[in-house]
Amino acid sequence: MSSDSRGLSTRTIHGTLPPDPATGAILTPIYQSTTYVQEAVGVHKGFTYSRAANPTVSALEDVLGSLEEAPTLCFSTGMAAITTLFLSLLKQGDHAVISDVVYGGTVRLFRQILEGVGIRASFVDTSDVRNVGAAIEQRTKLVFIETPANPTLKLTDIAAVAEIAHKAGVLLAVDNTFLTAALQPVFDLGADISVLSTTKYIEGHNATVGGSLATRDAAFLERFRLVRKTIGCIQSPLESWLTQRGLKTLAMRLERHSRNAQEVATWLEQHPSVTRVSYPGMKSFPQHDLACRQHAAHGGMLSFEVAGGTPAALELMKSVKLCSLAENLGAAETLITHPATMTHADIPPDTRVALGIPDGLIRLSVGLEDAADIIADLEQALEKACGKEVSVSASAVA
Repeated sequence: MSSDSRGLSTRTIHGTLPPDPATGAILTPIYQSTTYVQEAVGVHKGFTYSRAANPTVSALEDVLGSLEEAPTLCFSTGMAAITTLFLSLLKQGDHAVISDVVYGGTVRLFRQILEGVGIRASFVDTSDVRNVGAAIEQRTKLVFIETPANPTLKLTDIAAVAEIAHKAGVLLAVDNTFLTAALQPVFDLGADISVLSTTKYIEGHNATVGGSLATRDAAFLERFRLVRKTIGCIQSPLESWLTQRGLKTLAMRLERHSRNAQEVATWLEQHPSVTRVSYPGMKSFPQHDLACRQHAAHGGMLSFEVAGGTPAALELMKSVKLCSLAENLGAAETLITHPATMTHADIPPDTRVALGIPDGLIRLSVGLEDAADIIADLEQALEKACGKEVSVSASAVA
């Protein structure tokens, strides 16, 4: 796919799609059809059976490809995309190097399924790129990193890891769900494959589940397409239509998410009941310089810990009113999550602590509400959870 000189918002609204040729509809219709009538054997209009391809899904792939600036395929879930990636590129006896802090489903896929068929993985701290080089072995075929990491926000230097991987003849895939290509163009930094859970910021409204793989390598793209057709994990037409609609406002939403998250993180850092805040946009963030080099903005995700440990953290999440306790992120609504019992519950407690995911860690997906209202909700919840009245107001950190 050639470079598109149009602005981000223009690309995510239009892609390269014309209005629907049949009716002139400005939105691609929902083609809710299993099969397509063919003019003759082998003569058709590009679609034969919706497990292989569907016009509505293809429309989303067009627009998402304009964002990625790379051909893109869409899947039924983010985990379906990741599973397709691994099954496409790895076989029995092969090895992958994976960030130690990744979405819990990625760990579960390897530990409980892929290892059983002879595909191995080393989970290493990729924030120190020397660990990547040390972990690569003769049968290593893929390095898979997630940056920022879920839920610690730990970063990996994509360009540095790409150099190490490519020198060893190994591919680099980046899970870019937290920022998307709008804020972190991973192909410009040397990645071979971009992975997204489109459930999150791409769709942005808590209405769908989905995933995507993008690559500029035509052979990899066809391999992904074959595996997707074979295991039957293409995204549905309705969810593709809803995702394309959400994608139209991605640039504006990410700008607001990032601004709100910066304001909330600044307020939390000054709160006497908060012991630690992790947000790449904060100067106190250990990898802030890398964040400024690698990100156009820092997104809507942050994590924090409260004094009082797990009991206080659980009481806080029970006490919020505006924030919603839910296992998702990147939506219009502010969502609060307890990783130890929710997204990362399958990881043993001692391993979680070693990875920087203690039982008291709270993940916050800062939404599109007024920042002052998010802060007010956290303030009243912190008072209930930690028993301290405070005078740090939203206006004090604005």
